[in-house]
Amino acid sequence: MSTDLPKSWMALAVAFVLGAVFYGPPLPASQQYAVCSPTGEGIYTVDSAYPTVQCILVRDNHIADVGSLVDVKARSRRLLGFWRPALNVSFIDSTSIIVPGLADAHAHILSYGSVKLNVDLAGCTSKQEVLERLVDFVKARPDILNDPSKWIQGMGWDHNIWAVPEYPRADDFDAESLLRGRRIYLDRVDGHAAWVSRRVLQLMGELPKTVAGGDIIRDGSANPIGIFVDNAMSLIPVPPPSKADMLRYFDRTVKDALAVGLTSIHDAATEPDAVAFYRQYAESKKLPLRLYLMGHLDSVEYWGDKLPRLVDYGVGERLNLRSVKLFADGALGSSGAALLEPYSDNPSTSGIMRIQEDVLSDLVKRFHSDGWQVNVHCIGDRANRAVLDIFENVFASANMSEARPRIEHAQILTPEDIERMGRLGVIPSVQPTHATSDMWYAEQRLGPERIRGAYAYRTMIQTSRNQVLPLGSDFPVESINPLLGFFAAVTRLSVSGQSPHGSQGWFPEQRLTRFQALKGMTLDAAYASFSESNTGSLTVGKKADFVVLDQDIMTVSASEILGTKVLATVIDGEVVYGGF
Repeated sequence: MSTDLPKSWMALAVAFVLGAVFYGPPLPASQQYAVCSPTGEGIYTVDSAYPTVQCILVRDNHIADVGSLVDVKARSRRLLGFWRPALNVSFIDSTSIIVPGLADAHAHILSYGSVKLNVDLAGCTSKQEVLERLVDFVKARPDILNDPSKWIQGMGWDHNIWAVPEYPRADDFDAESLLRGRRIYLDRVDGHAAWVSRRVLQLMGELPKTVAGGDIIRDGSANPIGIFVDNAMSLIPVPPPSKADMLRYFDRTVKDALAVGLTSIHDAATEPDAVAFYRQYAESKKLPLRLYLMGHLDSVEYWGDKLPRLVDYGVGERLNLRSVKLFADGALGSSGAALLEPYSDNPSTSGIMRIQEDVLSDLVKRFHSDGWQVNVHCIGDRANRAVLDIFENVFASANMSEARPRIEHAQILTPEDIERMGRLGVIPSVQPTHATSDMWYAEQRLGPERIRGAYAYRTMIQTSRNQVLPLGSDFPVESINPLLGFFAAVTRLSVSGQSPHGSQGWFPEQRLTRFQALKGMTLDAAYASFSESNTGSLTVGKKADFVVLDQDIMTVSASEILGTKVLATVIDGEVVYGGF
C-alpha cells in the first residue's frame, strides 16, 4: 500500500511551511476590534496629523491603527495573516462621535464622594435652605439621629448667592431643634472656609487671637462667629475619614466620573492617608481609571521625603504620584485670594497669603531639586506674581519641558504676568466653570480694570510657549461633568445661557474654540501630567481610552452642548460604562 500523500495535501503542507517561513508562526492570541463612524469623520483624534478619521483599531489595550475602514481592514490582514478571523467591527450611530478619554486636570476625588454621601449644599439659595437640607439628612440617618455625638459634615454653601450675602454664624443651627447641640462642620463651596456649630466651638476651647495664613471671623465683641478661613480651618477637630469611608467615597466618585466620560483625574492635594489608600488599592487590583496625584501635607517644613514616588504604578499601571501641591493664597469667594491692591468691595482687606514667600521659595527649590513637579494654588494677582517670581528664579536654568511647573487656577493676573507665565513655560491649570460661577460678583470684588486679567483663558493660550492649557473642574466645587466645563469654556455663559455681558458671554474675547477646549481636557491635561506619550489623543501606540458621545459637540449649536449624553466610556480598550 502506497504511503504517498495526495497532491492536494502536499500543496497545503508546502503552503503552510512557506507561510511559516515568510510570515513567522501565528501571533499570540490578542483581543482586537475596530470602532467606526458611518459618516467617515466622526472620530476626533486630537492628533494634528489626522484630526478626524473613520475608524480606530484597538488591539489589547492600545490604539493599533486609525484611518478609513478599508485601510484599517487591509492593514490588519497584512499584519495578522490569513489564519486570523474576520475583524470585529462596530459602528456608532451617524449622529454620534468618538473623542479621546476625557481628563479632569484639577479635582478632589475623596471630597466629591464625601459630599455626595453626606450633605450636598450646592445651590442652596438661602441659609434656611441649608438648615432644611441638614434636617432632612439627620432624619434620613438613624445612626446620626440617635447619637448627637456623631459629626455632620457637608459642603457647598455660598453666602454670595444669598439675599443677604453675609457669613452665617454658629448660632444659626440652633434655629432647628434637631440640629441644636450637634457637631456640625460645613465647608464653603470653594473649600476655603468652614462653618461650624456652637457645639464644635465648645470642643475647640480657647482659640488663638490670630492664625498665620488664615482667619477666624469674629463679631464686634471679638467672639468667634463659627467661620474659619484657610489655615484657620486646621484648628477644627473634624475626624478624618476611615479606610472604609475612603473606599465608599472613592467608589461613588468613580461611578459618577465614568458616567460622564472621565478616564483620568488629577487629584489636587492628596494627603498621606489618601496616598496610602490609593497605593494599597492599586497593588491589590486595577484602579477603575487613571489617577495623577498631587501629594500634599499641611506643613511649612519640607515633606517630599514623606511621599512615595509612584510612576505607572500598580495593577494596570494606572497610578502616578510625581507632583506636589502647595498653596499660596485662598479663594475669591471667601475674600482670601491675595491681591496686590485691596478688594474693591471691601477695602479693609487684600486677602490672605497662606505661606510666607521666602518659605514658599525654599519649598519650591527643594521639591524641584528632588525631582518633583511643583504645582501651586494661586488665585489672586499678588499670589500669582509671587509664585512667578519664585518660578523665574528657581527654574532659570531648568528644562521646562522636563520640570513642567503648574499654577493651579491662575485666576487673576496682571497682563504683564500673563505674558510672563507664557514666556517662562509655566503651565496654567484652569477651571472654566469657575469663570461662569464667579462672573456674577467677580467684577464687584476686583473692579473694572483688574477684572480684565481674570479668567483670561484665550490670552493664556495665545501667550503660552506651546499653547498648552489643561482644563479641570475642581469638583466638588463645581460639577463633575466635563461637558459643563467644555460649554463654559466655549460660551462663557451660565447653563441658562446668561452672563453679565449678555448672550455672547462674559468677556467673549476670552472664549476658547471648541478644538482648544477639547484639547485642554485631553492632550493638554495629559501633557500636564507627563502622560502625553500614552494618553490624550487617539494616536497609534497610545492607550485605547475613548468616549462615545450621542451628538457632535464640535458642530452642534452651543445651546445643545449640555444636552449631550455619554454612551460609552472605554479605558485600555475595555468598556467601563455604557456600550456601543
